[in-house]
Amino acid sequence: MTTLDERPAFRPARPAPAVLRLDDARAALVPLTGSKAARLARAARAGLPVLPGFVVPRGGSQDAGGDDRLRPAWRELSRDGALPLVVRSSSPQEDTQESSLAGHFTSVLDVRGWTEFRAAVRTVVASARRPDGTVAPMAVLVQPMLAARVGGVLFGADPVAGRSDRMLVSAVRGGPETLVGGEQAGTNHWLSRGGRLLRTEPPGAESPDTDPSGTDLPSDGPPGPGPLLTPAELRRLARLARRARRVFGGPQDIEFGFDEASGRLWLFQSRPITALAARPPRGARLLGPGPVAETLPDQLEPLEEDLWIAPMARGLAAALDIGASAPRRTLRGTPVVTSVGGRAAADLRLLGAAPPAHPWLALLNPAPGARRLAAAWRVGRLSTALPGLALDLCADIDRALAETPPPAELPPPALAATLRWTRAALVPLHAQEALCGALLTESSTATAAGAALGALARGRAHGLPDHRITATDPVVLALVPPSLRDDVRLPEQAVGAAELAPPPPVGSLPPREALRLRVRWTQELQVRLVREAGRRLAARGAALGGADRVGLLRWGELMDALAGGPLPGDFGERLPGSASAPLPDAFRLTDGGTVVAERPTRHDGDEGDGRGVSGGRAAGIAWHGTGVRPPDAVLVVRTLDPALAPLLPGLAGLIAQTGSPLSHLALLAREFGLPAVVGVPDAVRRVPPGSSLTLDGTTGEVRLDGVRLARAEAPLTDTAARPEAER
Repeated sequence: MTTLDERPAFRPARPAPAVLRLDDARAALVPLTGSKAARLARAARAGLPVLPGFVVPRGGSQDAGGDDRLRPAWRELSRDGALPLVVRSSSPQEDTQESSLAGHFTSVLDVRGWTEFRAAVRTVVASARRPDGTVAPMAVLVQPMLAARVGGVLFGADPVAGRSDRMLVSAVRGGPETLVGGEQAGTNHWLSRGGRLLRTEPPGAESPDTDPSGTDLPSDGPPGPGPLLTPAELRRLARLARRARRVFGGPQDIEFGFDEASGRLWLFQSRPITALAARPPRGARLLGPGPVAETLPDQLEPLEEDLWIAPMARGLAAALDIGASAPRRTLRGTPVVTSVGGRAAADLRLLGAAPPAHPWLALLNPAPGARRLAAAWRVGRLSTALPGLALDLCADIDRALAETPPPAELPPPALAATLRWTRAALVPLHAQEALCGALLTESSTATAAGAALGALARGRAHGLPDHRITATDPVVLALVPPSLRDDVRLPEQAVGAAELAPPPPVGSLPPREALRLRVRWTQELQVRLVREAGRRLAARGAALGGADRVGLLRWGELMDALAGGPLPGDFGERLPGSASAPLPDAFRLTDGGTVVAERPTRHDGDEGDGRGVSGGRAAGIAWHGTGVRPPDAVLVVRTLDPALAPLLPGLAGLIAQTGSPLSHLALLAREFGLPAVVGVPDAVRRVPPGSSLTLDGTTGEVRLDGVRLARAEAPLTDTAARPEAER
């Protein structure tokens, strides 16, 4: 596709006219009059309700203060200065299919008199100069200033939920300027394609979303229209959206207003919806960290995924099959545990951590009952045999670990064979650990973590360094997750030996805790084997680029390299993955692999949440827009001021105290794929610069230093210290 920047420069065959009326056929030429004016001219010719006006084209008399051809057009439209005008930018580079550039250029409202008009034209033309020094082509659109009773933005599709079968209207009293500028949030109305009101959301309320099956969740407020728009006016807006969709070939982002005097509906601007939120397909699986986060809480490298997630998935599938919790066909085709952005996630419905999507279907389906009946005999016998089986498995693992020489002493074939054994051994460990948790009622409350804390406290009390404690009492490994990137780093704080009751010996741990400890020991052996493999490959002259890069290999690639084969051809170009935010508690995936958090039902305790206006998750450092921008900066501001648009590229996320999902800056955030949350009370005061943040642009949740941001105690009233970028 040819972009605007790749098109040949516009050179009219003859000098551009000084003025073009919107009903002139030439006004619909984008290179001459810009996208905004050209689309209005096209809409007017199609019969849509567009205000009259004229355009000062590119190359026209924009700088000729006394141009005799421009003054008559101004005099006619303003009735010789009696009526105020709106002077707006219209560049070929805005309002395109690729990018809206919403709020990048200047518009001047309520322009009165010839002198003010010429000054407004010069202001709009001057806004074509960008911060990087380039100058955008610019025409100037002039229309009457309408005194609107109600104005706002109409989306022909829901841009936040990503639904093309819904329309979203956000309205405020007066014109739409305060809404699109982010100064205030509007009353939101969700409409069907036919104009039926689905729900209404007052300003500042959190939006209930829809479940993945497409069913609307009930709203907290009463049904029916809000106080600004009547049902008849909402139907007129829906009709306008359908007509604009036919004219322009797709759903539109429309600014509108209802005339205060006549009640007539006017279309102020129409542009393509450039960024619809990602939407998971119907029936997408419900995923989440769930119980697997206890074993693998951190972000994993590719080899770590193959070493630890794949065996866990196989082991849990075996446990679910034995317990008849899911049909074998499902377990064969659906991994119980998978990797999303380098983080472990489980199928919450398969693990029983979420209710079934359609509980009533279980009453009509005899298969689950039949599976339970067939499995009852196996499970009954297994419940009595499981403690003995777990004890035998732990003994086998302990024997194998004790008989394994140090990795540096293993010849290459034995190194590869030992790695294969560890990966295979994790499957029954995970399977039996899951079965013990589901089938056994453990009378002992002893845990591997408790034994580890006792060992750590005793070792430090005797002045032993951590690596010596780990070597002499490996139970302390239960306190740290596995990682190929760093050596074991035990917690800085440990319970004092005098305050700690004598911990149980490892051999007396309950079956599930004993199995979990063996999982961790096996993983630690894998870490040491892989590091030795990386050292050997680097010493062999393989293009590894350092032993610490071995985690960028996949399992099959590592085995081939250990057998003497070459590294993948693209290995030199592989880079470690950037840090990602923790996964939501529950989410679904789009076809492209985008995480879409599941919106929880709102409770009274959720008042601290903001409103997600641009989907995605981000983790970063709070930045208020002044001073040196930190890496992975999350911009925290009071309002979604369009002047902040130049700051968006390179940000990790955006948080605002006020704003609307249909404001210019929210629209730009969706175009940039930038997670954004608005309506976070008193965020600027409560989120100091430099603090660690995570945010979810779908659910609106914000966490400060890992703690969910709660409702503010009191609003900030001191505006003197506001950074300039936030005013």
